[in-house]
Amino acid sequence: MKFEYDKDVDAAYIYLQHPIKEGGAKKTIQLNENIILDFDENNKLLGVEILGASKVLNKKVLLEAQAS
Repeated sequence: MKFEYDKDVDAAYIYLQHPIKEGGAKKTIQLNENIILDFDENNKLLGVEILGASKVLNKKVLLEAQAS
């Protein structure tokens, strides 16, 4: 598992499989305006995108993700 945070767009991505190959995400489901799920061709969850991440995630975790 890998966690990334982009401060400029305030978005976090939790990779359950890293790296995700180019074109590997075959299906995307938007749960709400802030949570997006990416799945492969076998409906296996590849990752979770969190928009507006600074509003819902711990700031220390976000800073650590930025540093890595």
